[in-house]
Amino acid sequence: MAEGHTRVGWGFDAHRFGPDGPLILCGIEVDDARGVEATSDGDVAAHALIDALLGAVGIGDLGTHFASDDPDMQGADSMQLLVRALRLVENESYRVGNVDVTIISESVRVAPHRDAMRAALSEVLRIDVDAVSVKATSTDGMGSIGADEGIAAAAVATVYR
Repeated sequence: MAEGHTRVGWGFDAHRFGPDGPLILCGIEVDDARGVEATSDGDVAAHALIDALLGAVGIGDLGTHFASDDPDMQGADSMQLLVRALRLVENESYRVGNVDVTIISESVRVAPHRDAMRAALSEVLRIDVDAVSVKATSTDGMGSIGADEGIAAAAVATVYR
């Protein structure tokens, strides 16, 4: 990573499962039979990462820049929102160093899609795939995620000047 001012941001997002698919994570369709209740495509991984990036440079969050009551957000492609968030980060003279995303679900299997997710994030963020981590965990049956009522994601991003 280049020398200079380094910052770290953290983000989180969660959505309740809905009857209409597809379920999209990191821009990759992982389940065509079920989706989430959301204004956009509901990609919790991309949303958490957007919050992490914006937070790292102190310029707000997903709702600040992409308000859910904005008609343009209806069905929006979250990876395109990530592209726009990256531009905001770069406008502050920062570049992305690395990102780490954890998807939290009782039933969604990430492993079969992990390489495609990493590649998709790498391409959008214009960083090496080795600088992108995508992991998964469950809550071992605890809470609403454990009851398989929804899905969540947490993300951390390092940016540098």
